[in-house]
Amino acid sequence: MTRPKRRYRSIHRIYGQTYLWLAILIFGASSAVTRKLTEIGAQHFIGGRNPISLCNVLFVGNLCALMLLIVIYGRQWNKATLKQLSKKDWVSLTAVAILSGAIAPGLIFQALALTNVNNVILVGRLELPLTLALSVWLLKERVSLWEFIGAVVAFVGVTLTILLQPPSEAMINMRGLQLGLGELLVGLGSVAVAVSTIIGKKYLSQIPLGIYSIFRTALGTVIFFFFALALYGSDHFANVLSPFLWRWMFLYGGLIVVVGQSLWIKGLRTSTVSAASLVGSFTPIVGIIAAYLILGEAPTLAQYIGGSVILVGLFLSQLGKMQQTNGRVALSIVSSTQAEQEVEIGMGFKGI
Repeated sequence: MTRPKRRYRSIHRIYGQTYLWLAILIFGASSAVTRKLTEIGAQHFIGGRNPISLCNVLFVGNLCALMLLIVIYGRQWNKATLKQLSKKDWVSLTAVAILSGAIAPGLIFQALALTNVNNVILVGRLELPLTLALSVWLLKERVSLWEFIGAVVAFVGVTLTILLQPPSEAMINMRGLQLGLGELLVGLGSVAVAVSTIIGKKYLSQIPLGIYSIFRTALGTVIFFFFALALYGSDHFANVLSPFLWRWMFLYGGLIVVVGQSLWIKGLRTSTVSAASLVGSFTPIVGIIAAYLILGEAPTLAQYIGGSVILVGLFLSQLGKMQQTNGRVALSIVSSTQAEQEVEIGMGFKGI
């Protein structure tokens, strides 16, 4: 390979990692931005309801994401590609859409209403050890010693974050153990994401990413809509067409969904799997900083202790991943569902 070509590839990868870092800054701030929007909506009630409710943000945000995905991947939805999908593929896609497209984000958004943002960010890291454990148990995957140690340490950090929480009204008693309801919902959301990731790894690794992403977002949005109607009543989305809501959602959808997702996709196309995964592991740090700057939410003692342990676990896990994926370039984002799942394990909530 000639020197100019090497230099061009090096510059290309630097640009790719820059895109990833910019995307992480946006995704990391998504929880704090979501909470801030609901606070703004609470100051401008319409008909006795908050027009920027968490459900409205999730529903409209997903619609914005769906429009972006259709623009990027719409060409993959053609007869020739769709005919290659079996009944098992569609069943698996449906299961993933329900778990990671409807149940998980619904639980996380509900948790944002019950506990502070830092708890949502930190407890959401439960996804990493859960996914690793299920991969070893169900898929018989081999993991490095560093990945195993990192997952155990991260699990201990999440446990400390939950158990060291000071007493609050939003707590439930489970056989003498006091658990925050918000933290419990985040934990259940992490379980849903972990299970959907395992299904994706086992049955959907060969499915084009465009079909996977569009179907998951579209069906997940529809299912979430009807779940919310069943749980909260027919008037729950009464303000979904409010101009006030859409003005703010253009900011949320434009910045977090469109800009954030576009930067992430562009960065994945030119970065190695290990580099992208390492950048993604900084999401909780960015999230905690954003919660302080946007909401004035300083970490509690429980969050300092649990968060520090979680971060150690994440970086130990990254050492193992870098050993396994060293030098392997991420597959084209146009077709690599498996590459995206591998990179995003442990990143947590991205705003959509």
